[in-house]
Amino acid sequence: MAKYIKKPIPIEAVEYRVGLEDGFDDIEVAVNNGLNTDAYKSPINGEKVPYILTLEGKHYISIGDYIITGVNGERYPCKQDIFYKTYVSLNQ
Repeated sequence: MAKYIKKPIPIEAVEYRVGLEDGFDDIEVAVNNGLNTDAYKSPINGEKVPYILTLEGKHYISIGDYIITGVNGERYPCKQDIFYKTYVSLNQ
């Protein structure tokens, strides 16, 4: 199998805060859409689950997730541990 490496293309990213989501689902709706509540840690208080609409569909946002804006303006959440393994800051 051929191997590849990502091109060093700067992206925009920010740790999730209220206002960056595309909407909220009730917890029951999120569970019916496949949210695993055993592994989910809500970044907000209450029975609502924030989400982002991505090219692949709706993705729920967990505590500590980063919201990444890709090269074509698409947005998606990224788990904090994966983010730190994959990206470095240009602001250092």
